[in-house]
Amino acid sequence: MAMAAGTAEGEPMMDVNTTPLIDVMLVLLIMFIITIPIQTHAVKLDLPQDSNDSTPPPINPVKNKIVITPTGQTLWNGAPLDLVTLRQYLDQTQTMSPIPELHLQPDPQAKYALVDEVLAVTKRAKVEKMGFVGNEAYSNF
Repeated sequence: MAMAAGTAEGEPMMDVNTTPLIDVMLVLLIMFIITIPIQTHAVKLDLPQDSNDSTPPPINPVKNKIVITPTGQTLWNGAPLDLVTLRQYLDQTQTMSPIPELHLQPDPQAKYALVDEVLAVTKRAKVEKMGFVGNEAYSNF
């Protein structure tokens, strides 16, 4: 046991015992870390639910394809476009009857930020029929 210098033998020690305070602080810190929600970044898409009473879509519906290249270019049916024009095209397709399918094919080397922006545009346009194509390209990753 350590003795304080300059105190007489038998006098009580006047220092505050900080060990319990540190223990309580560590427990509170651990509880705070555990209760912090996990931060996730996701674009939530409301996918259509299968209903048995609806009529099936026509056999050959119009299909539009969005391709995202590794160079950061977005293609609509093979023609380059920007995100504003993409939104206009998506809004036009949602007013058609029947609503055409949208096929999204990002290249495996494409930047995730651009793919995320395209997904956000499709979410804001309330695209009902959308699917990912070319997923076999990701089998080597």
